[in-house]
Amino acid sequence: MAGPDRVVMARIGAPHGVRGEARVKSFTGDPAALADYGPLFAADGRRFEIERLRPAKEMLVVKFAGIDRREDVERLTGTDLYVERGTLPPPEEDEFYHADLIGLDAIGAAGEPLGTVVAVHDFGAGDLLDIAPPRGPSRLVPFTKAAVPVVDLAAGRLVVILPPETDARADPDERSGP
Repeated sequence: MAGPDRVVMARIGAPHGVRGEARVKSFTGDPAALADYGPLFAADGRRFEIERLRPAKEMLVVKFAGIDRREDVERLTGTDLYVERGTLPPPEEDEFYHADLIGLDAIGAAGEPLGTVVAVHDFGAGDLLDIAPPRGPSRLVPFTKAAVPVVDLAAGRLVVILPPETDARADPDERSGP
């Protein structure tokens, strides 16, 4: 059920208590608005309806209809929850759904291929694009206008201005400080 017609909105985390509540990571602009999107669906088609939710630090505590035991939530840990793309408003100018960015080709300013966007992360300081090159480790690039000045969804690519690299290999005899 996951695919281009669905957008991931949240991920079920660990149980919260013993009465079927779950910690849920919301990927929506306003996490508390998760319930406003209507029923959510797992990739296998299971339907989830939110009975109630409340904020708790960086997560939500959610009670889903029909899930009343801790053991039921334990089996759902890690489940991504989706909505039909058609239920979402179109993004505004210079706004993008993460699902639209994943899979885009990343090219440098001179047109050189850099890899493919494989994920979008937010560790609290803004979105980062995870770009996997054809060989070697992936790299994280800030999803800012300065680092990614062009996003062309129709062409399936984005332009990335890589920051200057610093040489992490310091002379072992050099020490910083007094």
